[in-house]
Amino acid sequence: MLLFDTKENGYMGILDSITGAAGGFDINELATRVGFTPEQVQQVIAALGQQQAQPGDTAEGTANQTGLPLDKIQALLAQIGGEGALGKLGGVLGGLGR
Repeated sequence: MLLFDTKENGYMGILDSITGAAGGFDINELATRVGFTPEQVQQVIAALGQQQAQPGDTAEGTANQTGLPLDKIQALLAQIGGEGALGKLGGVLGGLGR
């Protein structure tokens, strides 16, 4: 499973945390399902975590931040548990001091 570089950006196994919170998923399979590369999935998950704390639509903000298609971001969000997963993601990031 691919993880964020913990030394560079401090996410300390965030995908493992999200995987556990969302009931588990294979990042490569997930990327294939929504039409992203595994690296783009990582990018979107990081951006979703940042955008969740901002006003406005989280998926739309993530699309603006990453330059990736909104429909694919929405599909990814649905695959990881929908809007409910964002609350879990926010809790994980909050626990990391983000």
